[in-house]
Amino acid sequence: MAILRGGKRIGGYDIRIGIPRDRSLDDVQSDPRLRQKAGGSPESTIGRFQAMVNEAEGFARKARYYVNFNLPRGVQPLSDQVDTEENLGFSRNNDLITFNNDPTKKRVQAFCNTITMPEREAVVKQIRHNGPPRNFVYDYKSAPITATFYVDKFLRERTFFELWQKAGLSTTTHNFNFYNDYVSDVDIFQLGQYASQQERDDITYGVRLYDCYPQIVGPVSYEHTANVVQTFEVTFTFRYWVNYFINQDGNIDLISSTTGQSEFNKPVVKEGGLFGGLISKLPPEIRRAGRDVLDGLRRSVPLGRISGGRIFPPFKLPPLNI
Repeated sequence: MAILRGGKRIGGYDIRIGIPRDRSLDDVQSDPRLRQKAGGSPESTIGRFQAMVNEAEGFARKARYYVNFNLPRGVQPLSDQVDTEENLGFSRNNDLITFNNDPTKKRVQAFCNTITMPEREAVVKQIRHNGPPRNFVYDYKSAPITATFYVDKFLRERTFFELWQKAGLSTTTHNFNFYNDYVSDVDIFQLGQYASQQERDDITYGVRLYDCYPQIVGPVSYEHTANVVQTFEVTFTFRYWVNYFINQDGNIDLISSTTGQSEFNKPVVKEGGLFGGLISKLPPEIRRAGRDVLDGLRRSVPLGRISGGRIFPPFKLPPLNI
């Protein structure tokens, strides 16, 4: 509403004048607020935090993971039909191989509902010479981890781990097998997506647990009051674990040069070449841009275009086949 308003009808037109109360909409184009950039100030605390998040290409997600299980070798029978008395009750080598190549293994890995990355505790001893004591590291250890799995109506996923467990103990003779016949390695991967790649699930972090064994294959509980998906737990013990990406910032070779497939053996850190060594010494923003440029150059050659860049690790990792 105007402070002062008046009007007159002249020749069929209404001529009105007045003094408005609010002039904030006058000369909108020159309003200095329109020249401000969207978002907070990059020099503020929240601005620096957002820059760090963008530089890291987002946060890791709890639901983006993948686990790879491999059954042990078990006992080797004299033939397909005959076992020695001392081997009775143990899982056979040919049965374990069949399960390891069976679709059940892929289903077990896909049906892993929850799992935990292992911890590592440094064991220290306090030594006092003069003043406050010093803590000297003399050992390290890791606690067992527990995973939860969905099961189908045949409980084949539980059978997978029962077969693994029976590689170490016999419920027939109540004997126990040799260590190397029942332990195996387990890989746990954090998944994410690189800004320069189109695939959704790339390995961004990975650990390998050496000499794993399913110490506890948990119970399967039932009740009439809850019609939900059945699950069970498995507790794994292991000797030690390593980080695949500990030595260089993700610059590690997880791809076989002969088959082009992932072969997660002991980690082999790639040697820093002319460009790799130079880029690793640059600031993070320039290093990421440089890697994107090299990635584009590598995939521009015919062989890289045919394979989608998969032959140039670690810039491109194949999608996980689950």
